[in-house]
Amino acid sequence: MYIYLSILNLLTVWVMMAQLQQGGPDEKEKTTALKDLLSRIDLDELMKKDEPPLEFPDTLEGFEYIFNEKGQLRHIKTGEPFVFNYREDLHRWNQKRYEALGEIITKYVYELLQKECHLKKVTLPVDATESEPKSFIFMSEDALTNPDKLLVLIHGNGVVRAGQWARRLIINEDLDSGTQIPYIKRAIEEGYGVIVLNPNENYIEVEKTKAQVQLSSDSSDEPAEKRERKDKIQKETKKRRDFYEKYRNPQKEKETMQMYIRDNGSPEEHAIYVWDHFISQSAAENVFFVAHSYGGLAFVELMIQREAEVKNKVTAVALTDSVHNVWHQEVGKTIREWMRENCCNWVSSSEPLDTSVESMLPDCPRVSAGTSRHELTSWKSFPSIFKFFREAVEAKNSSVKPTPTRRSNRIKYEEL
Repeated sequence: MYIYLSILNLLTVWVMMAQLQQGGPDEKEKTTALKDLLSRIDLDELMKKDEPPLEFPDTLEGFEYIFNEKGQLRHIKTGEPFVFNYREDLHRWNQKRYEALGEIITKYVYELLQKECHLKKVTLPVDATESEPKSFIFMSEDALTNPDKLLVLIHGNGVVRAGQWARRLIINEDLDSGTQIPYIKRAIEEGYGVIVLNPNENYIEVEKTKAQVQLSSDSSDEPAEKRERKDKIQKETKKRRDFYEKYRNPQKEKETMQMYIRDNGSPEEHAIYVWDHFISQSAAENVFFVAHSYGGLAFVELMIQREAEVKNKVTAVALTDSVHNVWHQEVGKTIREWMRENCCNWVSSSEPLDTSVESMLPDCPRVSAGTSRHELTSWKSFPSIFKFFREAVEAKNSSVKPTPTRRSNRIKYEEL
């Protein structure tokens, strides 16, 4: 109720401003004062007034949800799918609740990777000290020793972590479409070793102490005049916030700082690190990648940095709606030629699965993933990708390229 009254009061102020703007100098001065007042009101903070506490369960059962036998998230009591708008007109609170559930699901998927897929968790950096920030990946027991095949999985950017393609699919659809588990199980059945990358785990967040907050606001590198001006602005801002504090009661969120993980501070760095310390040292004669969305960009960056090694060890790469760009990433001609022969990008399209899709970029062939939804491309192209890998091995042994990358099915970019 408080929120609606506050908004009503704001509307009243705006009406007054409109009326004053039609008057003389005195009225215009009042209008300026009202504008200044409105500029000091933080609507986001105002909307927090009547929010319930941002305290959520730390287990699926606490949320009263569970995954059924079909891998679908369902309410324990009603059997209904997940409901985002749990509380009407409290979008921010609902979003925080959704994010809290997402963190639980991330841990749940980690457990599945270890218990159902029998993967082991490996800490990064490999020589990490006890006190420094750490990340991790997942590997099958034979990932480095399998002499035949190794499958490497790279998800896209955002909130997803190792073992996931899309959190939204896990919550709203099922585990099969939203996780990498079907790929992992299929790969193990067909005799692959498996490495699951974790490219979004780039830093840990720690709560700032008062000393750290003060330190971050003081910059010895800045000129004294600039620092004084910044301090003055910050003090005025704090004064205004303190003034309005008695009119609202926003929930205080902890101020945190990011501590980046050594040599794994970005998806691109992570891919290169895992290549150097694991993939390049594996015994597999044939290494295969499946890279979704930003994972495709990370793979292309890996190629740029380790071109000779990748060409020597990787047999085929399946991209799913990759966001790489050979122009923006300044990919050289030799890499583009290799990608045209050894990569295929299953893109979001309304066309049937595996239908050729034209592209103006001189990189790998593009075919339809059989869906127009970006996040579903990895799941929908799943059977075609393993077929592509089998054909790649056969082509390597017989010097004939697999079907999706035949020159007859693509534009002759060499002429561009």
